[in-house]
Amino acid sequence: MNFTRRRFLTGSLAGIAGATGPFPVLPTVHAASRRRRLKIAAVTTIYFKYSHAQHIVDRFLEGYGWEGKHHRPDMDVVSLYVEQVGENDLSQERLKRYPGMKHAKTIEQALTLGTGKLAVDGVLLIGEHGTYPVNEKGQTQYPRYEYFRKIVDVYRKTGRTAPVFNDKHLSWNWKWAREMYDTSRKMDFGFMAGSSLPVARRMPAIDLPWKSKIRESLVMRPGWLDGGDIHTIEALQAIIERRNHGETGIAWVEALEGDRFWKAMEAGSWEKGGWDRQLMETGFTRSNTIQVVRENYGVVLPKIADLKRMAPGSYAYRFQYRDGTRATALAFREKERQGRILSDTPITVRMKNDDIFSTLVYLPYYSMRNFFNPLVNHIETLFRTGKSPYPVERTLLTTGMTAAGVESLFQKQKRLDTPHLGIKYKSTRKSTFWRT
Repeated sequence: MNFTRRRFLTGSLAGIAGATGPFPVLPTVHAASRRRRLKIAAVTTIYFKYSHAQHIVDRFLEGYGWEGKHHRPDMDVVSLYVEQVGENDLSQERLKRYPGMKHAKTIEQALTLGTGKLAVDGVLLIGEHGTYPVNEKGQTQYPRYEYFRKIVDVYRKTGRTAPVFNDKHLSWNWKWAREMYDTSRKMDFGFMAGSSLPVARRMPAIDLPWKSKIRESLVMRPGWLDGGDIHTIEALQAIIERRNHGETGIAWVEALEGDRFWKAMEAGSWEKGGWDRQLMETGFTRSNTIQVVRENYGVVLPKIADLKRMAPGSYAYRFQYRDGTRATALAFREKERQGRILSDTPITVRMKNDDIFSTLVYLPYYSMRNFFNPLVNHIETLFRTGKSPYPVERTLLTTGMTAAGVESLFQKQKRLDTPHLGIKYKSTRKSTFWRT
């Protein structure tokens, strides 16, 4: 089939191998109107039980529970690239069991199937887990950006594009993340990214009322630098982006740990350098996994002394939004071999009228991990329509917030202005979390 090139956009894409001069908006390969099953390429770092690759790719292969039925995607994973194969590898077994899924030795081969042309209708970019360097800031340098560059190289060589899903944050490196977003816009292909938490079930199953006027918000979760921070921040962002006038971006970030963290908690308010204590207490009441913090007691609201004893390595990020909204992300980092304060993700919001909104991101049955079901369902929508069902700008912003928080910690808890995070966007009015 012959495709006609669309208009060219001027500008260059620094860092994309071989990109010079005007960059073309390429035609997208899309098969929905051709009455055939879509073909999907999976590009992964590693494939073992409970890895993100296993969770996501297996659901495309085997199906998953959805709306009271076993749902099987109407598309096929036709190629699998796995960079690291360890002793607990599952990719070889999957390739034997699904002979229609070809073992790709390179990312280019995964996308072209050896034809020299783009031969797939969508790409799963899953750069999570595996053995990769950790930098001085504590960030694991997963190669999502490097994979993305190789995918874009294939698009340039073949003159066509396909939608891409990028698992979790775009990159540990903010400049690379921004480049990935800009590239997808300049080349005009569908781009979706992010964590499973924004679309997971909630208890109660509610969303912040559309165009709410809010003052302050708070989210809490177990401490896990960078890789866990994105889960925490993105869960919060998926709720508060619905506020009046939409998202405006971040003005500054301040990280707190050690004595400064505990003094901020004792301060009890944003104005005093901490956070709204009632929001934190409300969050604890929403948790389904809060631990017994004192011997011979049932579950009680933990006092600051309890938190300090059980999670002495805790830290926080305080974010000031450009529209004046305030947000705090609490990360409780426990003592070694001691139970977590909590294992789930409560979110609380103080409205302008002083009412409090609260809910819990609910991740049940951890061995089953069916909270990946709604994420995969949304990925199907991306591949089927060529458009992300929710703004990729959310993940661009939360990638930047995560990187800025880590940087503030690295710079000894310095407050950092973030003019580069003045990212504006509108959320979808229809809720996208898993209600059924």
